[in-house]
Amino acid sequence: MRILRTDEARFTGLPDYPFPPHYLDVEPGLRMHYVDEGPKDASPVLMLHGEPSWSYLYRHMIPLVAEAGHRVLAPDLVGFGKSDKPADVDDYSYERHMAWLSEWLKALDLRNITLVCQNWGSLLGLRLAAEHPQLFRRIIVGNGMLPTGDTPVPAVFTLWKTFATHSPWFPVGRIVQLGTERALSKSEIAAYEAPFPSAEFKAGARAFPKLVPVSSDDPASGANKAAWQVLERWHKPFITCFSSGDPITRGGDRYMQRRIPGAHGQPHITLRGGHFLQEDSPDDFARIIIDACKSEMAA
Repeated sequence: MRILRTDEARFTGLPDYPFPPHYLDVEPGLRMHYVDEGPKDASPVLMLHGEPSWSYLYRHMIPLVAEAGHRVLAPDLVGFGKSDKPADVDDYSYERHMAWLSEWLKALDLRNITLVCQNWGSLLGLRLAAEHPQLFRRIIVGNGMLPTGDTPVPAVFTLWKTFATHSPWFPVGRIVQLGTERALSKSEIAAYEAPFPSAEFKAGARAFPKLVPVSSDDPASGANKAAWQVLERWHKPFITCFSSGDPITRGGDRYMQRRIPGAHGQPHITLRGGHFLQEDSPDDFARIIIDACKSEMAA
């Protein structure tokens, strides 16, 4: 496996991203980057990004949650951000991403975790919580789902998958902009492009859409169905925080609210914004997290 590493200089001076880097090898020679802010002895809040973003997506939320007294961890998935990037699309699979993330979780010995996840952060995070339920105390999902391939996917997703697989042009910053309602600045768009100095660095971003289970015989379908069996018995707090303007995940919040026992009676909310609600409503999204942690402490 040929592994690429983005030059650290490309991340110098990014707007609103002052966080010192932390690195961990998730397999020999494969380094994963993560943000680690707030008191180290506090219960962790794990923020998982999706496609084709990186921990920069949570830059406005991390300080707010850390200042409220929580340890905030925001890893860059392998192939994204400051993490190493296997160069071949075939180097990536759902199971490999799960193995890399599980190794990271194990190495840091995290417990009493509040999971915050969106997009592919949900496909991985919900599996992670279902496979290690003893490590998680609550789940907060924004614009995400755990698909098993048993239900039809929206037409807009099929178009996106085709584009990611075949288009010679894959402008990551512009793709993020298409998923937000507010206009990103040129420097913010450039920050989303920073991890990818050339096309060969984008294999992980191109791989993700075709890894989503779209049929019941998909390689990840069985494991995701097993995870749902755990989630259907999940009685710890489960909160949905979707946005009003996401055509891909619309309705997924109500589906999970009905199916997961821990979602009953929780303060679910719909925030203003597009697919990347961390860009459109970061303060409100952070407040949901802080209030959820506070309500349990008060109880």
